Amino acid sequence: MRGREEEQDAIIAALKPVVEGIVATLGSLCEVVVHDFRRPHRSVVALAGTVTGRTVGGSMSEIGVGLLARGDEAADELNYVTRTDSGKLVKSSTMLLRDSAGAVFGALCVNVDITAVNQAFALLGELAGVTDPVGAPTTTFGDDIGSVVDAIVDAHQLRQNKHWAELSRAERLELFRSLDDRGVFAVRGAAQQVAERLGISRASAYNYLARTRNRTEPGAPAPEGDPAPAHKGVQA
Repeated sequence: MRGREEEQDAIIAALKPVVEGIVATLGSLCEVVVHDFRRPHRSVVALAGTVTGRTVGGSMSEIGVGLLARGDEAADELNYVTRTDSGKLVKSSTMLLRDSAGAVFGALCVNVDITAVNQAFALLGELAGVTDPVGAPTTTFGDDIGSVVDAIVDAHQLRQNKHWAELSRAERLELFRSLDDRGVFAVRGAAQQVAERLGISRASAYNYLARTRNRTEPGAPAPEGDPAPAHKGVQA
């Protein structure tokens, strides 16, 4: 185990000077980030550029949370477009870091601010009588993993156009199933945070999660009369 950790540390150390070189080559609209998935709450271990406004010691985005949950089965995410909370349109590629055993332990991410390019494209399209708007999903980039988890929960509720109290039982189960699929519960403390965001008890959150998985989580609290929650990498 120690040898594997040393190998992973060496790979990350080798990449740290690379981020500056990539940004120097591609310019001020580029940002390059090295993530260490072994510490999701402060996964940013190297960064150059200012596209997303994060700093070293910051957390991963929704994309990173999903990759973390998929573990070694995850695959690179290339050339995807998202929009930041501030409105920037960002084209990104997230390339996973694997050790010699194939274990995923981090990622090298390249983010390019294409806002101006998209605006120019839209203007040229209007002049030519052709429009091709980009409907990119909004992604939360922040130094606090809590803000990322909150954003994922809020986005799911907005899609339902209902508050928690207005959701049917089936809709509540679907919400938890969707959050689980997005990797939310792979983040330490996420179950408590999701419960607080929805205005329910931690025990109720575990119970809904258990019912979506239909298995048993050892040691997790559950409401009286309800089954114990399921285990799938839940970080209490």
